[in-house]
Amino acid sequence: MRMSLFKGYASRPIISRPANQLSRLSEEEEFSDVQQCQNIYKVCSALVITVINFDPWIDFYTKSIGKRSSSRSRSTKLRKSRSRSRSRSRSRSRGRSATRQTKPATPTRSQPKPEMATKAEKRPSTPTRSSKKVKEVLDHTPTRKSARLENMSKPPEERKVMDFPLEAEKKAVNKTKDREFGGVIGTLFLMITLPITTLFLNKMCSENKCKPHVPKFSKNWRDYLDMEASLIYLGWFTFQSVLYMLPIGKVVEGQTLKTGGKLKYRCNGFISFLISLAAFGAAVHFKLPVSIVHKKFLQLIVSGTIFSFVMSLFLYIKARRGPKYKLAPGGNSGNIIYDFFMGHELNPRIGSFDLKFFCELRPGLIGWVIINLVFLYETYERTGAFPPALTMVVAFQALYVADALWFEDAILTTMDIIHDGFGFMLVFGDLVWVPFLYCLQTRYLSEQEFNLPWYCNVGIALLNLVGYFIFRGSNSQKNEFRKNPYNPALAHLESIPTSTGKRLLVSGWWGLCRKPNYLGDILMATAWSLACGSATPLPYFYPVYFTILLIHRQIRDEEHCAKRYKASWDRYCERVRYRICPLVY
Repeated sequence: MRMSLFKGYASRPIISRPANQLSRLSEEEEFSDVQQCQNIYKVCSALVITVINFDPWIDFYTKSIGKRSSSRSRSTKLRKSRSRSRSRSRSRSRGRSATRQTKPATPTRSQPKPEMATKAEKRPSTPTRSSKKVKEVLDHTPTRKSARLENMSKPPEERKVMDFPLEAEKKAVNKTKDREFGGVIGTLFLMITLPITTLFLNKMCSENKCKPHVPKFSKNWRDYLDMEASLIYLGWFTFQSVLYMLPIGKVVEGQTLKTGGKLKYRCNGFISFLISLAAFGAAVHFKLPVSIVHKKFLQLIVSGTIFSFVMSLFLYIKARRGPKYKLAPGGNSGNIIYDFFMGHELNPRIGSFDLKFFCELRPGLIGWVIINLVFLYETYERTGAFPPALTMVVAFQALYVADALWFEDAILTTMDIIHDGFGFMLVFGDLVWVPFLYCLQTRYLSEQEFNLPWYCNVGIALLNLVGYFIFRGSNSQKNEFRKNPYNPALAHLESIPTSTGKRLLVSGWWGLCRKPNYLGDILMATAWSLACGSATPLPYFYPVYFTILLIHRQIRDEEHCAKRYKASWDRYCERVRYRICPLVY
């Protein structure tokens, strides 16, 4: 279009005019040329808007094949009208009529034509249908960018929450290439064996004095599916959900997501823990049958397992229907079984209710303490006393849970929240595995009434306190350093800078080994099992399993850090050689 306009003005023939009319006509032609350029701009704008909003383009995607023929005919008419308007625009751009185009280029004496000049001067610009449509679109159809800019220009209290994602949020998460836990076959195997293991160990502990043997399972399905047990389990989950939604406790921000934003979390876990303990005390005071938890223990496990599968299915469907940028980097392989187990979505939420953050610490950990209290209460009702070993283990495990809930915001920096999606692995682990398997020591001590000499109990208590001291000291040092690496109270600690802007601790607790908090965890787990003696190896399942779990998690974490920090991580490993236990591993 620019070339044609430029060529039209450049090839205008030179026509001689009387001297008294030359200046007046040049001014009139200049005015006419400007007005014609404006008309050309309006017509071109109308053509662009017409092409964008033309119905056949929409019909191509939304209507059937039978209606496409009518769209083609309409588009043919549009091309004809556009060609006519384009020819008119070219003739107008040259600023001369058809009769003037046929005149020879030789300079001759011509008569003035004031009527034509007056007519051209008074010719109004007729508003066409296309120009009206352009004005209507420009006035009533703000673009997405202008809407965002207009919203940001308002005062903070008048800004609205935009219902469309940022450009960074539209980017889908990359496909998961490195599959863990043996890939599809390994995750399928774990989905089958984890529920069976939970039932098998608890059934074994209820027979033959908790010694290793093959337990006998009933063939009657009513011995596993119980309505009362299902209502108890759902009631407990609902009760903890209500406590989670209470508008009490501090609100903290999580780690920065790949989209650049941060999620907010309400940390009232310790308050929920205290309310749950008060509710259990009230149930005991009013003589409610709290022993039904022990009586229907297997049925509760089955109810929790079914609930975990249903919830995992809901989470997977929700993730498939949700935006791609919310998917978990470790659960986006494209395989249904693997993604179902690992978790397809990173932070699934229903409104402001964060399902993963809630399930990580609330129903399972608090339920673990309540089950321990049920065993302790039953023992007291039966014997009239609180056995030292059982009481000690119940107290130590309650302290462990209270510590986790008091420092609830520390979980926001763990791999479970940052990297792992929320699928069957975490759902079943949080809601079934933790409450019904971590209580094996207290169940054994309650049913077998086993006690150790007082000096053994003192040694076990000291071992637990040492483990807790290492666990809490290392975690507190890590959390404070992550909040503010330049805190004056941490000025004595050495660190290594990384390319991501973060720093790696190489002194203090974290100079002894790479995971000192894991060492404290293992020492506490060992102390709880030592209180059960050596008559049966079953209570030692927890420390053995937990050690394997922590070693596997340490390997996963180091692989992730090696990819993230690269050369800085190599220098860190050269400085801190031991992984979990100094001089051992």
